[in-house]
Amino acid sequence: MYKWRRKPKIAPLHKRRRLRMIMAGYNPKGVERMNEITYSKQGDYLIPDLTLPTEPELPLGRYAMLHRSYLEQHKRVTYLNLLTSGRLNAHLHKVEQTALQRLELLTKQLSAEQGVTEELKEKDPMQWIGLINNIRSQAEEVILSELIYS
Repeated sequence: MYKWRRKPKIAPLHKRRRLRMIMAGYNPKGVERMNEITYSKQGDYLIPDLTLPTEPELPLGRYAMLHRSYLEQHKRVTYLNLLTSGRLNAHLHKVEQTALQRLELLTKQLSAEQGVTEELKEKDPMQWIGLINNIRSQAEEVILSELIYS
């Protein structure tokens, strides 16, 4: 039926070899430490003072924020690579600009295809608004599936 297993004994943190390697004062074979990275001492350990590279502030809109949250949740490695290399804002700005250009292009193409013209706008504004809203929804759905969530 059931086999009882003994729980393995876990060594205290200070006895684990890999944690001893990062303890303050541990320097095997006189290895030279990097001068570029500064460390702050917390307890017995040296923690590196790491900072992200500065990025220019670019205006980010709705599509950029949607793409950012998608990258954070589903493409974690890509997100962290862009963030640590200082290219995240530039990438998100490019995605935003591409999405807006594509939205405008698709809206024009779909409205020409479905016969939504300025004459219809003058004759029946309510029908024109309904058709334009449907066209924008279709275009946005294409953009979200092909550009933002991929």
